Amino acid sequence: MTRKQRRLTIIGGSLAVLALAAALVLNAMRDSIVFFSTPSMVAEKHIQPGKRFRLGGLVQPGSLVHGENLAVTFQVADSIASLPVSYKGILPDLFREGQGVVAEGALDASGVFKADTVLAKHDENYMPKDVADALKKQGHWKDEYGAKPKANKAEGSGVAQSERGTLR
Repeated sequence: MTRKQRRLTIIGGSLAVLALAAALVLNAMRDSIVFFSTPSMVAEKHIQPGKRFRLGGLVQPGSLVHGENLAVTFQVADSIASLPVSYKGILPDLFREGQGVVAEGALDASGVFKADTVLAKHDENYMPKDVADALKKQGHWKDEYGAKPKANKAEGSGVAQSERGTLR
């Protein structure tokens, strides 16, 4: 075997070992790569009680119940299923019914998700109250800052609006 062939063999073998190691790591992490699981995904996967994961969805309107000593229970739902959640602690300022939430914790034996961390999600139009007040005070406030995005009425007609003008 010549020197060039030996070098190519070593490089090829090293690449094969590296690819195998990467495949093993990705296979081991495939369930934890997802940022959160929805209630319907939890039902499909049959997640065992005690296994930690992140649960994401919308807080079901009318499900929020405040208990004693900062204890809170609520339902997290997606379009298919819902899951009861219990949490003890201070909720984020943006937390409210109908709003997106990501909770980290584990299921207990009765099927209730015991969260130890709750994060409230917001849309891209969120602006802190202090910033909005400062913009209003300086006269730079625009009414569309506080408006929710409107659905495009021309969706079915093949006409789309962009920030720069009309596209046809």
